[in-house]
Amino acid sequence: MSHGVPDADADPFRERSGPAFSVRKQLLGGDFRFDSASAALLQVVEAAYAGLPPHRLPVAAPEFRIELRLLPRQALPRRTEPPPVRMQSGAGLICGVMDASNYVVLAPAQRQALVVASEDMLDQPYHLRYELVEFAVFTLATRELGLVPLHGACMGRQGRGVLLLGASGAGKSTLALHSLLHGLDFLAEDAVFVQPESLLATGVANYLHVQADALRHVDDRTARDWLERSPRIRRRSGVEKFEADLRQSPGQLAATPLALAGAVFVSAEAADDADALLSPLRTGDVAARLRTDQPYASTQPGWDRFEQQLIRRGVHELRRGRHPRDAVAALHALLAGSH
Repeated sequence: MSHGVPDADADPFRERSGPAFSVRKQLLGGDFRFDSASAALLQVVEAAYAGLPPHRLPVAAPEFRIELRLLPRQALPRRTEPPPVRMQSGAGLICGVMDASNYVVLAPAQRQALVVASEDMLDQPYHLRYELVEFAVFTLATRELGLVPLHGACMGRQGRGVLLLGASGAGKSTLALHSLLHGLDFLAEDAVFVQPESLLATGVANYLHVQADALRHVDDRTARDWLERSPRIRRRSGVEKFEADLRQSPGQLAATPLALAGAVFVSAEAADDADALLSPLRTGDVAARLRTDQPYASTQPGWDRFEQQLIRRGVHELRRGRHPRDAVAALHALLAGSH
């Protein structure tokens, strides 16, 4: 350091403090490179994406670069959770900001993002992973690959998949859990990304979030042990859930993107006939229901084509049976083409 000039004065924007470590992951049809001078932040990346099936789409995989930067611990009162992310955009950039030391800046046109986190966020791995790192991954992939980003789950078999849609609390995660335990391939629990032309769906099958009451229908000892030893997280809604690592589950993850055979709206209501849980929605009602269920996705490029394609495949309502495995049997039948 010449003339005794502090680093902060010589390089105020930290442009010359390059990352020391790098890892690559194949995610959502893209080739992601994560760079950081912090081994701890790259460990968060490994916890999120190590061991996942490398999904590829029938297009050349673009390369994305995400730099992760660690700032010193904040001298603030300890919070039970970090402040919520506030979104902003402009000048070709997209931002998600928790506070002055925890934020994401994305440049989609350059396929790049900067994730900045303070050391105390390492004590909040759930929020760091989902609200900062995955925010960057999901947004970059969606914009560059033209994917439709859906809030929902997706299960499948033999290369075919079915979307699970519906309001929070309807039972999507519980149905996804039992689908996993009864032979269906797990693609995603909370975020599904669909190519509108091909209806190929991809996702990140790293964690499953279920409430403790979902265990009452889990009879398999191995599956119960897997869930019960999982850490618990608290959603911003206040709901506490198990965060079960799907890579350690007794089930099967979808090895490739799944071609959607249709979608179901999961209902919390019990079926009138316990042997007929699935009922097709009227074609004229489907578009409005899809748009109400997916307010963000329905404003994105590619939505109209996705909606047309999905309606052709078929959209159903799935009501509750006597046991979650009854709903899983209905999904099996739908995927087999007989319902």
